[in-house]
Amino acid sequence: MSTVAGDPLAPTSWPPPAWEQRFRAPRVHLPDWARLAPHRCCVVATAGGVLQVHSFDAASRRLVLATDRPEGTDSATIDPRGKWIWWFDDDGGDEYGVWRRQPFGSPPRRRPETPIRLPAAYDAGLLLGADSTAVVGRSDAAYGTQIHQIMVGPASAGTDLPVLLYASEHDAEAAALSQDANLVAVEHRERGDSRHPALRVIAADTGRVVADLDDGAGRGLWALDFAPRDGDARLLVEHERDGRPELLIWDVALGEVAPIDLGLPGDVAGAHWYPDARALLVAVDHEARTLLYRHDLRTGRTAPVGPRTGAVSEATARPDGDVWYAWSSGAEPRTVRSTRAGHDVVPLTGAPAPPSVPVRDVWVEGPGGRVHALLRTPEECEAPYPCVVSVHGGPTWHDSDSFSPAAAAWVDHGFAVVEVNYRGSTGYGSAWRDALEAKVGFTELEDVAAVHDALVAGGVVDPERSVLAGASWGGYLVLLGLGTQPERWTAGIAAVPVADYVAAYEDEMEGLRAVDRSLVGGSPEEAPEAYRISSPITYLDAVRAPVLVLAGENDPRCPVRQIEGYVAELAARGGVCEVYRYDAGHGSLVDDERVRQMRAELDFARRHLRLPLP
Repeated sequence: MSTVAGDPLAPTSWPPPAWEQRFRAPRVHLPDWARLAPHRCCVVATAGGVLQVHSFDAASRRLVLATDRPEGTDSATIDPRGKWIWWFDDDGGDEYGVWRRQPFGSPPRRRPETPIRLPAAYDAGLLLGADSTAVVGRSDAAYGTQIHQIMVGPASAGTDLPVLLYASEHDAEAAALSQDANLVAVEHRERGDSRHPALRVIAADTGRVVADLDDGAGRGLWALDFAPRDGDARLLVEHERDGRPELLIWDVALGEVAPIDLGLPGDVAGAHWYPDARALLVAVDHEARTLLYRHDLRTGRTAPVGPRTGAVSEATARPDGDVWYAWSSGAEPRTVRSTRAGHDVVPLTGAPAPPSVPVRDVWVEGPGGRVHALLRTPEECEAPYPCVVSVHGGPTWHDSDSFSPAAAAWVDHGFAVVEVNYRGSTGYGSAWRDALEAKVGFTELEDVAAVHDALVAGGVVDPERSVLAGASWGGYLVLLGLGTQPERWTAGIAAVPVADYVAAYEDEMEGLRAVDRSLVGGSPEEAPEAYRISSPITYLDAVRAPVLVLAGENDPRCPVRQIEGYVAELAARGGVCEVYRYDAGHGSLVDDERVRQMRAELDFARRHLRLPLP
């Protein structure tokens, strides 16, 4: 075992190579605008190479820095009147903290206001009303989930005492708030199934339950947005009654449910009301592309909005009918655009990210059906290529035709990059997403192997130079793959992985424990054999390939203790394991750190595959 500390490789040229420029290019999230003052926005963007919260005036296009924390800040919102910027303050990326606020347009403050008089916890939703109502969800292993209502006054007046609206030992979230701030929609998992929530609507003024909606075992419901009119009790809901994520409108007051037929292939990936409440802005995932549509509720007509290629990651409809959206493709870097304006929504300084190569679709017959993968290949090299088979996290996520600085870096260095949307991925129907529950970890790796075999047989990738790489759940699959498919992989790169499933369960945040119980069929005490079978540490004796493990010191999702145990056990067996540790949580918001990690991965692959760096 060896430990990589500090900067593993210093830059060798100036200006930096294209791959490093992509990591250092300015980044911006979709602005969150105030409903009653739509020119006022809260936006997360890079400042000095670190993601920070800003106030943004859309009329003047003026951006004002609001936070300057060294580790960065990326969770923030704005109140409906545009008076306050709210942001979540945790300790070094551990995701355990409190909500703070400061006046719109104010610079970073040494002592920002903490208006909610509740102890630190994991965030389970913040909903803000125009009447100074704040509904805050909090979770902790000590009590499960609590959701409180608080009347937040001006800075000089303080706040009222919090009123408990909802409490459960199970995972839950404050998901939506009506425009009059009285109806609170809660996504809860009281059936014990964290992957398929039900809905409950609570009246904040009385604390009584107004209505419940539950589609039963194996079918989830997600509250998206109340209609944007005072007194309107219609709630936009995502459901999966017909085997894929779709939309319905639930009139909470009348108890009526109206399904929405978009007439489109694919899965609904998100939706919001247009501000006039006459139409919906809908994102649809289909075959690794996420596109936008406007659905007119009066005519039932669905029309496309924005680009018809690539992937939209965020979108919002504006009062003037404009739509702001964040978009990229495999070849083109991410931007935040407007359907009306001829420029990017948020002005940023700095050189844009260099482009990369487009993705190609690959379809392979797998043991559970056709598997979709995305392939990126270097333009100046010949097949068969050394390859990085990249497995996404989640697991309820999917790789898309979107820009990835990491994938582009591998391509720059002569690698093909293969991204596999294995069973467990979103965007291919509910059955495909939930299929991994049959045998957690192994199901996903069967699909990864099928794609890898097909590309080897087609002469595209070199089986003797194949790296399995991933982060989070993807990192878990890397370690499990090295132990259960040792003949297949030349090396492995596992970022923030689950390495010892039982030890990870003991230390991780409560919300992820609930996910694990849903996936595996209970806790380690209730299903010990299932955890043993699906845990990478079980298969250490079979690991042959060298592995690089990247671990965050403050990670609450894949805690560092269980990684340390795996690394020590592998070293005791003579395994080759390099460890890169960094001072943050489940990832870093700092460009310098992201560059160091990518540099460590490239150097590791170069050495163990005996490849020169270009």
